[in-house]
Amino acid sequence: MIRLDTRDSDFEARFAALVDDRRDSDADVSRDVAAILARVRAEGDAAVTDLTARFDGHDLEATGWQVDLGECQAALKALDPELRGALELAADRITAYHKAQRPADSETTDAVGVRMGARWSAVDAAGLYVPGGRAAYPSSVLMNAIPAKVAGVGRLVMMTPTPGGEINPLVLAAAALAGVDEVWRIGGAQAVAALAYGTDRIAPVDAIVGPGNAWVAEAKRQLYGRVGIDMVAGPSEILVVADSENDPDWIAADLLSQAEHDPTSQSILMTDDANFADRVIEAVERLLPTLATEKVARASWETYGAVVLVADLGDTVGLIDRLAPEHLELAVNEPEILFARVRHAGSVFLGRHTPEAIGDYLGGPNHVLPTGRRARFASGLSVLDFMKRTSFLQCDAAAIAHLGPAAIALAGAEGLPAHAASVRARLS
Repeated sequence: MIRLDTRDSDFEARFAALVDDRRDSDADVSRDVAAILARVRAEGDAAVTDLTARFDGHDLEATGWQVDLGECQAALKALDPELRGALELAADRITAYHKAQRPADSETTDAVGVRMGARWSAVDAAGLYVPGGRAAYPSSVLMNAIPAKVAGVGRLVMMTPTPGGEINPLVLAAAALAGVDEVWRIGGAQAVAALAYGTDRIAPVDAIVGPGNAWVAEAKRQLYGRVGIDMVAGPSEILVVADSENDPDWIAADLLSQAEHDPTSQSILMTDDANFADRVIEAVERLLPTLATEKVARASWETYGAVVLVADLGDTVGLIDRLAPEHLELAVNEPEILFARVRHAGSVFLGRHTPEAIGDYLGGPNHVLPTGRRARFASGLSVLDFMKRTSFLQCDAAAIAHLGPAAIALAGAEGLPAHAASVRARLS
């Protein structure tokens, strides 16, 4: 864990190094993924079978390629009532939030009589990747599947690795609740390739979303263009801006809530009080030994954690925008003042009583967010990731008579006589 102070002479150099630190996959991952994609494209089911046996330790022919949807419904029915109620509450809130995102068609006729507009429609089929290695996340099923269903996707296909052939019943229950249409026992880059290219058993999809490890993220990056993707996501990150009126135990828990995801996750605290910073660091050390995830969380905190001391909390805004964090907590008295000035963040959590963990599960907004400073140009997963806009245009005789001469002039300037001819024919 590093400590920085904006008043130190070497602050700029050290903070720039923090901003530029890349925690994403290396060239070896890119090369390995390219080989996997090529194999699946060439060999189809045979490659998927071999790669699943190698990486997940089970034979798809023996354990079964697909999970029967009846098994998903059974898993949902078998849930503890309190847990089922929590999943249903999360699903309801996520659905309500994403319904409000659905765009409306538009149409207008301008002054010269040209009718124009746009029509929105969903992709025919979407693939959802759900991690199944380090941990299983039913919340990710809901966050990825529900926006697709709200968008109107006709076929939703879930891929999840099943080490040893076993699958987490919570993931199956969430799939049933979210209305997933197919569940396959396949993970890794080979699952992404099967979704993109299709195999004899698996029909291809038009878009692929969902979190995964470095190989999954790299597979999505390489396949973008053949299919749509939500984003290329890296390790999780959180930036907490907190004043000394906070309980240090609360802030410590917030920092470790992301650190426990992965050893390469990053947790950063910004505060204007050195004593408070010390108390948070002490609270982190007290909390770590109590966590079942201590090993992972400690590795993340000790390797990538940071505490940044500022002279004034208003000074954090420029630093926040440079980091463009995935998650930003503004645990201060008047969070709206800072929020109004922040330009780059995946999702912002306002006030002392809004921990990022609420957003992970049932706040409503999506928890699939841009990482690695990508919030400078990217947004979290939404209904729009499963939809596309088709524009339309209609001219009557009077409208094309009005616009035609200008179109002919522009076609001539570009050296495209057939363009000019197609317009000129309608003018005569």
